[in-house]
Amino acid sequence: MKPQETMICCLMLFLATECFHYRAKIHTKDGGKLQHFEEKPKTGKIQEKCHGPCISPSNCSETCAQPFHGEIGFTCNQKKWQKSTETCTSLSLEMLFKDLNSVSRLSIAAPSIPLRILDFQAPEPIESVVQGIRKNCLQDYACIINVVKSSEATSGNIAFIVQLLKNISTDLSDNVTQEKMKSYSIVANHILDSAAISNWTFIPNKNASSDLLQSVNLFARQLHIQNESENIVDEPFIQTKGFHLNHNTSEKSFRFSRNMNNTTEDILGMIEIPKHELWKLPPNTSQAISIAFPTLGAVLEEAHLQNVSFPRPVNGLVLSVILPERLKQILLTFEKINKSRSARAQCVGWHSRKRRWDENACEMTSDIRNKVKCRCNYTNAVMSFSILMSPKSIDNKILDYITCIGLSVSILSLILCLLIEATVWSRVVVTEISYMRHVCIVNIAVSLLTANVWFIISSNFSKKARDHKWCVAMTFFSHFFYLSLFFWMLFKALLIIYGILVVFHRMMKSRMMAIGFVIGYGFPLIIAVTTVAITVPEKGYVRHDACWLNWDNTKALLAFAIPALVIVAVNLLVVLVVAVNTQRPFIGSSKSQDVAIIRRISKNVAILTPLLGLTWGFGIATLIEGNSLIFHIIFALLNAFQGFFILLFGTIMDQKIRDALRMKMSSLKGQPRVAENASLSPTNGSKLMNR
Repeated sequence: MKPQETMICCLMLFLATECFHYRAKIHTKDGGKLQHFEEKPKTGKIQEKCHGPCISPSNCSETCAQPFHGEIGFTCNQKKWQKSTETCTSLSLEMLFKDLNSVSRLSIAAPSIPLRILDFQAPEPIESVVQGIRKNCLQDYACIINVVKSSEATSGNIAFIVQLLKNISTDLSDNVTQEKMKSYSIVANHILDSAAISNWTFIPNKNASSDLLQSVNLFARQLHIQNESENIVDEPFIQTKGFHLNHNTSEKSFRFSRNMNNTTEDILGMIEIPKHELWKLPPNTSQAISIAFPTLGAVLEEAHLQNVSFPRPVNGLVLSVILPERLKQILLTFEKINKSRSARAQCVGWHSRKRRWDENACEMTSDIRNKVKCRCNYTNAVMSFSILMSPKSIDNKILDYITCIGLSVSILSLILCLLIEATVWSRVVVTEISYMRHVCIVNIAVSLLTANVWFIISSNFSKKARDHKWCVAMTFFSHFFYLSLFFWMLFKALLIIYGILVVFHRMMKSRMMAIGFVIGYGFPLIIAVTTVAITVPEKGYVRHDACWLNWDNTKALLAFAIPALVIVAVNLLVVLVVAVNTQRPFIGSSKSQDVAIIRRISKNVAILTPLLGLTWGFGIATLIEGNSLIFHIIFALLNAFQGFFILLFGTIMDQKIRDALRMKMSSLKGQPRVAENASLSPTNGSKLMNR
């Protein structure tokens, strides 16, 4: 060997040694110690138990077993350690590009190359994913695929890959080709595998899933389609399609079919661009791209919904679409994953800024044979769509029968109550207190009757295609009259208090009426109008599936629940006060008569208040226990028969009203007999004979 060749070989050996030590130094900085990544990590190596006494609600953490680095967090629950978080990762920036350093590319070690050409300096360190890809595989990003696919899909590795994809979509999406999109999707497919879905739960960053969706959408937005129509990506857990279109294009659609949960049956999804939307396009060619995610819906976590007491599981494919700016509306068809009859669908769009499903982005047009059709509005913030399954919406024929029969009985009972009051009015309104008592009963019956009518109208209206303004109007009137029912009950209780304090017999009847109508209708009107003014601008006044007060987003239902339950508590307190104060004797016939009326009112309030309170107490329970059928049945029974309860306990069981009815009936029966006796009297008989 020549001296020059010997020197070159020695220099190459030296350079390789220096590069190896350089790599070790870089990894020591990131991971704390040099690790060997040649073997594929196995799940069994991850520590799954916490050593130490379990005392609720204590926490502990354990270091991940080699070759992983990171920690596993545990929480003590029912004297057992349960894993809560995990950051175990075997991936690192150095590992992604470990086989692509400058040493592996030194093909210049040939005897014929002069010594001066060799550079003995160590290569520049790779400080970011963007720099590594630009240096090694800018054309197709393929240099990171094998390292990612060989890694275990632990929670820590999933979080690392999500950040990797986020960096690529932010800094390397200026010229996205089909090859780049394929490599990007292969990396995303690795962490969307159905076997890895359970590990998403333990990622500390709860925005990881929404970050992934937004990153994929952002990257696909920069994709340039070359052919007329093409299937760009066809991975098991992410699928991408695209085609060119213009204003002369006929109606276009994307059709996806993907297997879910390792079953033999595929789940279908379809996106259609209506013809009237395509007319908005300019003459020059545009493009449309769509992405289907079979498993992403299972891990998408909504932000700012901590108070929601029921889950909102995704029940179909998650479909993303990238359209030209002029297109604003699309039609989507989803096949349900859960095909049970109780799985009612809700069309939604994912709001990327709010990081939650937005029910206002879509409208359901049909739900037939496990296929749901939606009409959705496409914006830069809402590009992904799916259907949710709402367990709180229980579709049960028992509830329909109870509600239908109960409301019929309730309405007939209230009409009968008003007829009885009109019949006996002149006989029962003897004093000011008795007069106002019956004014209360009449207005309670009118309020509930009107509320029931609005309830029936809004229920039938909810089953059809709903106009938002009409729905708001019907919800407002239902809210107002249901509140009036409770506030007239409150006025009844105040009537009792003033009766005990002997005030009403000194007050003019007109003043009492004015106070009653201010409390009975004025206060409910203020509450109802305020609720509309606050929640309607945000479209949070009504529910997405019914014309009634919203609970999911704005908690508008509290504007009814809080006043109603407070009034129930006040009325029960008044009944206790009456029970104590009416035991002492009263002197004077008028006072004794008022006290007797107060006792009758108190009995009426003591029975009706718990019934009304119990009814709406179970109404709140149906929201808290969204999947419990028994709470819905009890609420439907009590709510539907409220009118019957008012007739029974407010009218029929009142002794004075029964006496007045008997007198009225006897007087009506007595009139024909008087006429008959008069016609058969001797005087009339002699007159007849004389004729």
